[in-house]
Amino acid sequence: MDVLVIGSGAREHALVRALLHDPGVDRVVAAPGNAGIALDVSVEPVDATDPGAVAALAQRLGADLVVVGPEAPLVAGVADAVRAAGIAVFGPSGQAARLEGSKAFAKEVMAAAGVPTAMAHLCTTEDEVAAALDAFGAPHVVKDDGLAAGKGVVVTSDREAALAHARTCLEHGPVVVEEFLDGPEVSVFCLTDGTSVVALAPAQDFKRALDGDEGPNTGGMGAYSPLPWAPEGLADEVVERIAQPVVDEMARRGTPFSGVLYCGLALTSRGTRVIEFNARFGDPETQVVLARLATPLGAVLNACATGTLAEQPALRWREDAAVTVVLASPGYPEAPVTGGVLRGLAQADAIGGADVLHAGTATAPDGAAIVSAGGRVLSVVGVGPDLSAARAVAYEAVELIDLDGGRFRRDIALTAAQA
Repeated sequence: MDVLVIGSGAREHALVRALLHDPGVDRVVAAPGNAGIALDVSVEPVDATDPGAVAALAQRLGADLVVVGPEAPLVAGVADAVRAAGIAVFGPSGQAARLEGSKAFAKEVMAAAGVPTAMAHLCTTEDEVAAALDAFGAPHVVKDDGLAAGKGVVVTSDREAALAHARTCLEHGPVVVEEFLDGPEVSVFCLTDGTSVVALAPAQDFKRALDGDEGPNTGGMGAYSPLPWAPEGLADEVVERIAQPVVDEMARRGTPFSGVLYCGLALTSRGTRVIEFNARFGDPETQVVLARLATPLGAVLNACATGTLAEQPALRWREDAAVTVVLASPGYPEAPVTGGVLRGLAQADAIGGADVLHAGTATAPDGAAIVSAGGRVLSVVGVGPDLSAARAVAYEAVELIDLDGGRFRRDIALTAAQA
């Protein structure tokens, strides 16, 4: 099977490496990829949000399966164009991807499917936002209704800060104000072919930029799996009470959802509640979940794309733990400074149990070095027999990488490892 992976982040690098380890996969190509992905597989230039261009590339390459990584191409309808070209694709249609593309639509689907989630108000004016903030009280949760690359959410006890974020969101569309959900957050990725649903191992990510969950929200500064503190049977509960009802409701509406339904959850004092849905694998959680998956990935993704997920054997998992630490550019997330030379990559990748996955990287114009090209530059994954060992590997590797002004959190999975 020849597989084309669409995207250019560490999530896509993790998918590429997992597919390369699948004996059923003959060739992997990435588009547009990044400097690190290009060291592993062939890369092709493409506008990932241009449905026609992606479909044409898949046809030219003779791809048997296209795996769409990021959300923007999915919302743009890339999966529709690839399917129309007669090629299997892992990823929902543009209509189904509205589960991520519109917070309001996701709330509507959850209500119809009886899925537990936070109470929310859809607001189109500042006055409506102010009334909703007062109705729910602090902490305030304000979300951009549309795509915001993981950075469209503000959670704050400062009412003025909440209003300021809402004003920015209202410049281009509605804003969602929600009640605050207490309890730890968990990410559970549910694979589906539009009918059957299978959950992957739960993971937890770290959104704040600084140690101790301080600083602004980011796209994610690290993650770990498994979660020793999570309730027994959490994944089964998510399938039964959340993912399967949503998949069934989407099918009932005539817009079946296939691919991965990312369930962002809060384990509250009143039970499991949905914070948000995404229509693709999460980053950086994918990096740790795939590091633990023993089942060959290609066959599972192809089963989702071809409606045969129910025929697949149960997923197998390694006992090992995995931790990923994100190396970010100076100034991230507000104003990332890019172009810095990365040193020590080979030494970090050579550490046993470590995997250096590239996100915002590029080759320098003279071809002599790899440089930073985005806010989140690398995901450094460590695998070990337990969380403490996995953390040790990840941090040993990331300490070997030099990026002027680059920074990373030093407390990823620390509390769970010490428990």
